[in-house]
Amino acid sequence: MIRQLTVLPAPDSPDAVLGTVLPAVRACLEGAAPLAVLPAGPPAAAAREVLAPDEPLEDGADLVVVTSGSTGGPRGVLLPAAALRASATATLDRLGGPGAWLLALPVSAIAGLQVLVRSVLGGTAPTVLAPGEDLAAAVARMSAGRRYTALVPTQLRRYLEREPAALRAFDAVLVGGAATDPGLLARAREAGVAVVTTYGTTETAGGCVYDGVPLDGVRVRADDEGIAIAGPVLALGYRRDPESTAAAFAGGEFRTRDAGSVGPDGRLTVAGRLDDVVVTGGVNVAPQAVEGALREHPAVADAVVFGRPDDEWGQRVVAAVVPAPGAAPDLAALRPWVAERLGGPSAPRELHLIGSVPTLHTGKPDRRGVAAALGGGVR
Repeated sequence: MIRQLTVLPAPDSPDAVLGTVLPAVRACLEGAAPLAVLPAGPPAAAAREVLAPDEPLEDGADLVVVTSGSTGGPRGVLLPAAALRASATATLDRLGGPGAWLLALPVSAIAGLQVLVRSVLGGTAPTVLAPGEDLAAAVARMSAGRRYTALVPTQLRRYLEREPAALRAFDAVLVGGAATDPGLLARAREAGVAVVTTYGTTETAGGCVYDGVPLDGVRVRADDEGIAIAGPVLALGYRRDPESTAAAFAGGEFRTRDAGSVGPDGRLTVAGRLDDVVVTGGVNVAPQAVEGALREHPAVADAVVFGRPDDEWGQRVVAAVVPAPGAAPDLAALRPWVAERLGGPSAPRELHLIGSVPTLHTGKPDRRGVAAALGGGVR
């Protein structure tokens, strides 16, 4: 039987999430109606092209999620219901059982969709954070008992500054989608927030490594070619892209293209994207680490870092920073600050001041978009 994909527009309200997307997720988990949800705004057109809803769907796929395209063009990731169930069940087991979930992420991304999947499998009703709503007001609408949410680091940083008491109301705050600064994690935990760092990709049905420890059934290894993940959470491949599928999925593993290492205790440490590493003067510099160091400077509110060609160094480290209120950071202050923490090669050699760090629809910083807006591409 030929299966066609149901493509839903980005929901524009909590009612649309609960009335349209949530029932569609239930049907998807039952294998009754393959589903995809478009991102909001301009990315929707590119996503629809990738999804090709008029073309027959690949066998076994129940959910197709379009990646943000942070390391190239967007792709449609083919996920079977079994992978979604395996991921959600292992997550609930790791966190201590079912609970009420607050949805604070877009449902076009796997992290947002998994909040709905966990709610369905846990038999609880999700609460949807409304645009502009205070976190405390949303928490007040949640049912009693265990409470969970999932955020990206930018949200954690914002709520920690504005509403730390609301964050403390959760039994677990999953943070993923992008690297989380160690300083931010430390501040959150010191404030009594039950932060759980998550690592995973759309191709692994979302986060599958919590606080460095793989979920039950998930196997992780790392080598010079990056981190490889195996287990029941894996996607089938990419929509209408057999070449990319064959390159990324082989031998029962998914190759993430992230750099990392696995310690003797089996704990995974992620160093960042292999594609994002800046090689300056023969030294590999991880942009995420530099961003974390910059955000700790009192004159910096946020930062994004990338590399550009340099005649002397091969590449130079470029930083675009959002100044803290009333501050005017400059290279003379930021270079020694970073060098002291990460070494001289990591110190930025070019600085731009920006109003905010744009993000992709998944919540990841749009590193390539920032570089293009500042008059050149990454690397």
